[in-house]
Amino acid sequence: MEIGLVALLRAAWIAGTLPILVASIPSPRLRSFYQALLRFAKRGKIMQSSSHKLTVPQRFFCHFYVVAVVWTTLLLVITWFYAYRMEPPVSEPSLYSSIASHLAGGSTIFTFHRSRSTTAEHRRMVWQSVFLLLLMETQVLRRLFETIYVFKYSPSARMHIFGYLTGLFFYTAAPLSLCSSCAPEVFKFAANWLVEFIVKGKNRMSVTEFDTWAFVSPLIKSRWHLWIGAAIFLWGWLHQRRCHAILGSLRDDTEEVEGYFIPSGDWFTYVSSPHYLAEIVIYAGLLVASGASDLTIWLLFGFVVSNLVFAAAETQRWYVRKFDNYPSGRFAIFPFIY
Repeated sequence: MEIGLVALLRAAWIAGTLPILVASIPSPRLRSFYQALLRFAKRGKIMQSSSHKLTVPQRFFCHFYVVAVVWTTLLLVITWFYAYRMEPPVSEPSLYSSIASHLAGGSTIFTFHRSRSTTAEHRRMVWQSVFLLLLMETQVLRRLFETIYVFKYSPSARMHIFGYLTGLFFYTAAPLSLCSSCAPEVFKFAANWLVEFIVKGKNRMSVTEFDTWAFVSPLIKSRWHLWIGAAIFLWGWLHQRRCHAILGSLRDDTEEVEGYFIPSGDWFTYVSSPHYLAEIVIYAGLLVASGASDLTIWLLFGFVVSNLVFAAAETQRWYVRKFDNYPSGRFAIFPFIY
């Protein structure tokens, strides 16, 4: 199952990235492919008002972050509790536990009455997944808040249904990719617990002692790359919050919701899509925090970069066409580079 899940995630990120890379090749032969991909990717201001077939309102962005918050929270809770319970006190399995294990498929993953030896490296890997999911949780919670209270979407702003479905997929697969190395065993652990709960009932479940320090100390004692990655993540997180606040403030007057203005301030001084640049920094932070040793997270990062660079290039072209006085020295997404 583990190989299947990891392979599926990696294949999905490759399948999502390759079309973008191909469409970005400056070749006349690929012009039609580029236009086709662009139709799927367009949303908001860069989508023509007449191109409303197979589209949904852009305010449906909120759905991405509702899904992301629910899914990331679920993964975080069960992974954190799994990490906490990796070395429970050894005790003889009861009849109920044996039945639960049998119903769960005879899994060797422990329940509350079953333990298995784990290496220090394995425990470190699981706690690293908890750390990454905590960072992701702070990101999706803020994005949900922003879609509800910061952004004021134009009633006419649309996005292609393909882009909508891609967004739902992304915020399901991205958190899972951050813990893919231990997700299968975490799911088995959760399934065993659920079966045991059903077989035993609430009153027969063992009482689990909760040690607050043991619950957080492995995170505090994390390796250096986790904290460096967290610092990079926070840097991008703060700048994205500021850039989104700037974009939201451009439409404080609801009567002018259809109008567009040139944003300025923070990273807008250097690039046209600083919120995309900040997103790349955020995922670079996650990559560094993972130790940059997980191919799945590398492929996730590659998808994020290719997708946002592609979108930023079109946004730059839209700004230049829309405003005659658009700053000529402002790059698309990477300062002084592109």
